Amino acid sequence: MHAIVTVVGQDRVGIIAAVCSLLAQRGVNILDISQTILQGSFTMVMAVDLSGAKEPIAPLRDELSALGTELGISIRIQREEIFDAMHRI
Repeated sequence: MHAIVTVVGQDRVGIIAAVCSLLAQRGVNILDISQTILQGSFTMVMAVDLSGAKEPIAPLRDELSALGTELGISIRIQREEIFDAMHRI
């Protein structure tokens, strides 16, 4: 299963490293990544493959959210089909 991870918040050192490390530790493969900084705000969107993940998406969602709280940013993960449906016009 594929999913989309979004990260938004004030830019600081280590955001990419922290998110990627957590995903790697859980067996999640990053397929594509795009990140930018707009006037001090960090934004990142990642396409990931959960087929090798060590846990289902729900616990991973909680872990990413907790990491976001720790870093003072917002981290969300959604199944790719849900993300796509929400962003269709």
